Amino acid sequence: MPQDPSIYDKCHAYDHPERAREEGWYPYFRPIEKAEGSHVIIEGKELMMFGSNNYLGLALDERVREAAIKAIRDYGTSCSGSRFMNGTLDLHEELEEKLVEFSGQEAALSFTTGYQANLGTISAMVGRGEHVISDKLNHASIMDGIFMAKGFAGDVKFHRYKHNDMEELEARLKGIPSGEPALIVTDGVFSMEGDIVRLPEAKALAEKYGAALYLDEAHAMGVLGATGKGTTEHFGSPALADIVMCTFSKSFGSIGGFVAGPARVIDYIKHFARPLMFSASMPPANVASALASIRIMEDEPWRVHRLQEIAKKMITGFKDRGFNIGTTETPIIPLITGTLEKTIAFWTALFNRGFYTNPVIPPGVAPNRCLIRTSFMATHKDDELEAFLDTASEEAGKLGIIG
Repeated sequence: MPQDPSIYDKCHAYDHPERAREEGWYPYFRPIEKAEGSHVIIEGKELMMFGSNNYLGLALDERVREAAIKAIRDYGTSCSGSRFMNGTLDLHEELEEKLVEFSGQEAALSFTTGYQANLGTISAMVGRGEHVISDKLNHASIMDGIFMAKGFAGDVKFHRYKHNDMEELEARLKGIPSGEPALIVTDGVFSMEGDIVRLPEAKALAEKYGAALYLDEAHAMGVLGATGKGTTEHFGSPALADIVMCTFSKSFGSIGGFVAGPARVIDYIKHFARPLMFSASMPPANVASALASIRIMEDEPWRVHRLQEIAKKMITGFKDRGFNIGTTETPIIPLITGTLEKTIAFWTALFNRGFYTNPVIPPGVAPNRCLIRTSFMATHKDDELEAFLDTASEEAGKLGIIG
């Protein structure tokens, strides 16, 4: 007699990871046993890390580690409550005051993760009968914030435009009836492509059609601008975004996130962002490490300048060697491989030769757009960069990825 369907049927049917493990090419969830500088130990093997978002190298900085240790001694390991209740420390408020200064906005609010910052802020800001317009290549956390808003409000009106296509963005804005509120949401630096939003044009369109502009700076702060303050600094003014969001898990060497903007808007988000209200607050060690990182960024601008120098070097180096790197302008450099098979073979070859990178395959990208995502840190040395360029070129040539 046939059994009734089980909630677990789909789990048992999903055997792709198991088959990949059996075939010896499963690239994910590889535990790092030790990390120091630009090197990691995985499965007892030392590799050069070319897949981290630790753009300024601060996650391993001794001063940041010490700040985290001191915070644990002073406050313990957890706040054990939400920001609403017992989970706000004077450290949170000190961090938020520093973020106001850093972002050029009126007020700031920290979340336990960057994902929650997007989820909570977007779902709080966009309500019934309102419009949200998103770049098609925005990060998943942005999309989930939009879907959460739709789930709660019911008739949130969702529009998408082609990646960085300001003409299509204008067409979407033009189609919104006059008087209906709208929020444009975009990444500053796109996490797979490595390119930069056409922010001055997007802001001009927002003003023309009476929309607000929300800017996700997760991969831009610490990366763009003369002092690492992100896309708005890159283009010359903090006024180019109405609301700015960023995570601490990249350039800031911690975990968590924040949103910054007009004081009344931030106060509203404090009282309506469910991921803030119903999650334990950012732990003391992470608050302290983010604070320490901001101070180091301010005191040591060479880190940002070095990162930007490396980005130019590697973009030129990969282009000169015949790689398709798309439209990148930053230390995020995709090596577009095309097929899943070539991507896995390329990743495996690099791993075996001592280089850690990130393979990106469906559903993360379209089936014909598979790639190796490389990313670079201010702490990489020139000889390491040259070794990676040479090895990547050699292995890509063997696989027919480059001519």
